[in-house]
Amino acid sequence: MDAQRSQGGGEVIRIGQLEIEYLQEAGDGRSMGCFELRVPPGSNVPPPHSHSANEELLYVLEGTLRHTVGRDTVDLHAGQSRVTPRGEVHGFSNPHAAMARALVVLTPDTIGPAYFRDVRAVVDGGGPPDRAKLMAVMQKYGLAPAQPA
Repeated sequence: MDAQRSQGGGEVIRIGQLEIEYLQEAGDGRSMGCFELRVPPGSNVPPPHSHSANEELLYVLEGTLRHTVGRDTVDLHAGQSRVTPRGEVHGFSNPHAAMARALVVLTPDTIGPAYFRDVRAVVDGGGPPDRAKLMAVMQKYGLAPAQPA
């Protein structure tokens, strides 16, 4: 099963090894969105990207998550957070031995769970993901893949 409800009622979306549980969607007068991200050790992660329409706060709940903003990379441990300003290239990974969980807050939330469902359709469609389709999904939701250095 690709999507299910958590005990808290949020939809859990699995993309490869990653799990995204949307806790708060924008709408009904709210512009902020929030989801929990679960990143197993060594899992495939999205390419570095930026989004000009929103800011992002990442708060680590458990484990250690490697987080890059611009050219600055740090390992964030449980209880630590970091903000990605609008338009700044950023990415994450988990090269560590334990599961990492983080809370991600977007303001305004321009992607919602629909973005992750669309990415899942490309990534989990069987065989290697179609890079062009993945880039098209990212662009549809205002995410710009980083240009190679």
